[in-house]
Amino acid sequence: MLCFWVAAALAIPAELTYQKPPQEILDVLNAAPPPLISVSPSRDYAILMQPLRYPPIAEVAQPMLRLAGLRIDTQTNGPHLAPYGTSYAIKRLADASDVRLSTPSGARLGAPVWSPDGKQFAFTNTTANAIELWIGTAATGQTRHIDGLRLNAVIGQPVVWLADSRTFLARLVPEHRGRPPADAATPTGPHVQESSGRSGPVVTYEDMLSTPRDEDLFDYYATSQLAYIDAASGKIAPVGKPAVFEAAEPSPDGQYMLVSRVHRPYSYLHPVFRFPQTVEVWDRAGQKLYQLADLPLADRIPTEGVRTGPRAYQWRADEPASLVWVEAQDGGNPKEKVPHRDRIVTLAAPFQSQPRQIFETVERFTGLEPLAQGGKALVTEYERDKRWGRTIEIGLNTPNAEGRVIFSRNVQDRYHDPGRPVMRRLANGQQAILERGDNIFLTAEGAGPSGDHPFLDRYDLVTQKSERVFQSGSGSYESVIAILDDDGRRLLTRRESQTEPPNYYIRTGDSLTPLTKIADPTPQVRGIRKQIVSYQREDGVPLSFTLYLPPGYKEGTRLPTLLWAYPLEYNDAATAGQVSGSQDRFTTFTGAGLHLLFLLHGYAVLDNAAMPVIGDPETVNNTYVQQIVMDAKAAIDRAVEMGVTDRERVGVGGHSYGAFMTANLLAHSDLFHAGVAESGAYNRTLTPFGFQTERRSFWEAQDVYLRMSPFMLADKIKTPILLIHGEADNNTGTFPIQSERLYQAIRGNGGTVRLVMLPLESHGYGGRESIEHVMWEELNWFDKYLKRP
Repeated sequence: MLCFWVAAALAIPAELTYQKPPQEILDVLNAAPPPLISVSPSRDYAILMQPLRYPPIAEVAQPMLRLAGLRIDTQTNGPHLAPYGTSYAIKRLADASDVRLSTPSGARLGAPVWSPDGKQFAFTNTTANAIELWIGTAATGQTRHIDGLRLNAVIGQPVVWLADSRTFLARLVPEHRGRPPADAATPTGPHVQESSGRSGPVVTYEDMLSTPRDEDLFDYYATSQLAYIDAASGKIAPVGKPAVFEAAEPSPDGQYMLVSRVHRPYSYLHPVFRFPQTVEVWDRAGQKLYQLADLPLADRIPTEGVRTGPRAYQWRADEPASLVWVEAQDGGNPKEKVPHRDRIVTLAAPFQSQPRQIFETVERFTGLEPLAQGGKALVTEYERDKRWGRTIEIGLNTPNAEGRVIFSRNVQDRYHDPGRPVMRRLANGQQAILERGDNIFLTAEGAGPSGDHPFLDRYDLVTQKSERVFQSGSGSYESVIAILDDDGRRLLTRRESQTEPPNYYIRTGDSLTPLTKIADPTPQVRGIRKQIVSYQREDGVPLSFTLYLPPGYKEGTRLPTLLWAYPLEYNDAATAGQVSGSQDRFTTFTGAGLHLLFLLHGYAVLDNAAMPVIGDPETVNNTYVQQIVMDAKAAIDRAVEMGVTDRERVGVGGHSYGAFMTANLLAHSDLFHAGVAESGAYNRTLTPFGFQTERRSFWEAQDVYLRMSPFMLADKIKTPILLIHGEADNNTGTFPIQSERLYQAIRGNGGTVRLVMLPLESHGYGGRESIEHVMWEELNWFDKYLKRP
């Protein structure tokens, strides 16, 4: 059993380079993550993709342009630092046997894209200077490269299969496009922006265009040539003229194409998805048949509002070529009082008649999912003040018919979540809700007072009654990945426990057949213990955290403790106090869970400590500070009462809004003895048109913005705080200057503070060297201030 390590603070070199944490932590960081799985539409094969957890900093440092809210790899003409897999494996689901598969050497593989018949799959391979297209055959494992093309993956999905399972639509880098626009050595004039006087809240987006050359560069890299590719012969047939395509979707019958083209004038304040767009229907030859919309720049959308004009446009899955879309009835403004906020309309080929209204939603439309048997769909709507959602069954062929409410609930009420419909891919390549007679299937986390217990229900749309098909019991955590037959008798599940790593299984009733046999990648940490702990804060609101104890922990030993949390807003105490998570899951150390590595360094961890802020959505932040202090105090009191935490050695940490919480807790309380804040925003006057769920602007609630900004109380932050931030943060509002200015303010007022800026890193840190260094910094910090005599 691994004993936890208590050591003196690690020495900080005079000239700092990337540092590494202790070897036992490195061993866990370098362990392979579990594979991702993709099931064929025919449900007879599955592809397992091995993801790369942390690329080297050399990959993070590849040339990048930050344009219109996008980050573009100029070498590959795709997204910068796109996630990829290093290998594929094919499994036959009938008997869990393997299919030998060949992939390119040194592969950087994208997720597989299955043909509608499930016999083939397309995938991308990213090389040093291009994104290649490959085709694979499931039954044989044979793969082949499509020569003579480079995919453009800057915007949208670069490859989409047509219903014939032979042809797919691809976005290509245009041939003969020349060299990128050159930077003028001498400016030709100032860069000017102007507003007409009409109001429009401006979100603090990152990576916006800022010069005419930026606009030209955006056009250069984002422009694609659409083309049909024959999977058998590799023949390339260009269609239409090159453009910046936001969407390009073939119709279910393959005879038409729904395209959305982004065009000028561009904005220097808003990202590409708010740029002007022309939405059209093309025929197979690329000729325009119908213009659905010509949408102007969406620069006047109210807070929590939507764009006016057609939106959420898509093909109907149950017809050869019929469009369906949504239009706001309230000007896109949620504050307007209207009987119906949105309407759903449809139009069928040959697109020569007037659009026909199908249904009007009382509240804001949030989604439409067609039923597989055709003619009906489930529509969801959302009322923002009560945080209330409804699911309504509607007829797609009966104009203005009254819908039937299927579910109605508080969307934050996890204990009564009926589940999400299970989808399947139809023969025409479209997604629809799996339907068997009058029944559909629903999956959910199965939250309850004892934690999450995922389930699968069979739901009768006529009687509106559910039958439980499967639910994970106690002692393990098992979730349904796919239904392998229409009756729901045969399931693909992912199962794990505190001592068993995640593996995939074929479940038939109570019988489990292993599909994978992945060994424990980190057996040295199996001694970690965890449990969900419930308690109350002083005003009676129920709370919980997951308590983690290090390997070799002896009962009654009080440990230095890290509280890690992220605040959330709720309307009422009942939903705020609901338990989340499961103590039966395998402990992993990736992404948002890296703070659990402190368990290998002698700490207890109070993970996912509930930090609810309860109140009316319009004014909930009026008591933000008071509530998070109560939340934190209640968590510490409970851990001390359990005999595992030393009250004089408690630290707090969080990422993004959790970092904002951390700085506020140190400014407004004396509960902690050290803090770590990763990539936060600390001066709310720099996000003046709202943040998180705050709807009011700075000018409507100045006292709230100032009171919630720890920057304004920098003179009160005397508890040591470590600030970490990526120099290339791309998250809305968390500009790197937020950490830089807080550091200067605390330092100038005599506080104890350290600022670590990570070169090239975004809001989430990706480079292996960066991750290792962050752990080294945080271990040093907490060891120094929580483990010293």
